[in-house]
Amino acid sequence: MSSAVAAPVPALAARMGRITVSATAAMVMEAERLRASGADLVDFGAGEPDFPTPEPIKQAAREALDANFTRYTATGGIAPLKDAICRRHAELCGSSFTREQVLVTLGGKHALFNAISALISAGDEVLLPAPYWVSFHDMITYAGGTPVIVPTDEAAGFTLTPAMLTARLTPRTRMILLNSPSNPSGAVFSRELFQAALELCRERGIWLLSDECYLQFVYDGAPYSVAGEPGPLDNLIIAGSLSKTYAMTGWRLGYALGPKAVIAAMLNLQSHSTSNPVSFVQKAAVAALTGSQQPVTDMLAEYRRRRTLMIEGLRSIPGISCTLPQGAFYAYPNIARLLRPGAATPMEFSGRLLHEAGVVTVPGEAFGTASHLRLSYATSAAQIEKGLDRLRRFCAGL
Repeated sequence: MSSAVAAPVPALAARMGRITVSATAAMVMEAERLRASGADLVDFGAGEPDFPTPEPIKQAAREALDANFTRYTATGGIAPLKDAICRRHAELCGSSFTREQVLVTLGGKHALFNAISALISAGDEVLLPAPYWVSFHDMITYAGGTPVIVPTDEAAGFTLTPAMLTARLTPRTRMILLNSPSNPSGAVFSRELFQAALELCRERGIWLLSDECYLQFVYDGAPYSVAGEPGPLDNLIIAGSLSKTYAMTGWRLGYALGPKAVIAAMLNLQSHSTSNPVSFVQKAAVAALTGSQQPVTDMLAEYRRRRTLMIEGLRSIPGISCTLPQGAFYAYPNIARLLRPGAATPMEFSGRLLHEAGVVTVPGEAFGTASHLRLSYATSAAQIEKGLDRLRRFCAGL
């Protein structure tokens, strides 16, 4: 009798080799494993507000459920929500989008994925300032594109100039992707930079994709969107989210704003993947956008206090330098002077910090830099002080 021969295992699609597990998600998973075993951790890893979703938003969801608003909706979102998104963006930024220029998505990440999938083909290049949010890189490569990294100026707060963008343009450039306020650096790009980027895109016939996830979390001045600039916006797509602004991360509600043809293409893609956003969450989103904005103001004020605590604490640790974030709720300290054998990279440093000191961070390699950690201060002042004390003792022992 012949021995059994194992059947061949089908291979994964080649495109799966172009993406990796998010470093943020990987760190969260490892932290959860340690926490389940009884470890006492201070979590600076997750980019998630620690505030509860405001009560009026939750009440709107309850009312929608009680009214049995639980069936399919239009794939691109209900009309009242689209109108609310347009009005709120216009109030904040002076834009003038119409209902036909809105796509409601399952979180801001979904809006970005749809936009990149609809606009980027194999061989296209996308200018991507570094440090960048980890998913940008993988979304571009998954679509077949090539991220062209544009290093920012750390000494000037991770800022970007038009010349930095222009120097990396090639005939294959298809898109410029900007995220301001930035995750992970907290940088806020200037109006002049956005104006120049928009003009470059108009001249070259390329796309400008602007991620406004942290739009309302700026510490100096008012929220700014390039969508409020005069002139044609045929080259511009905005990706937005309610997740951070209204402490609605788990609700998964985002949106895209842009030219009707692009929104229609993204809608077509969404119709064959997720279909509509969750019905009753859309009702909650209307309440978030049209109700009192005081909770947003209160969150920003608290983040300002926590920023001071976090940055002053980091700067007091020998070997660490840290720029002052101008938006979002992340610190992005430079730890180059602390890297040494056994902790020679941010990845190794972050791993040891987690296992030896019980502090969760995200290593800079995930964001395109080799000398940094990302620390979220979307946690209590007590936790920030506790974590900084652990970090200080850990660094002293290296």
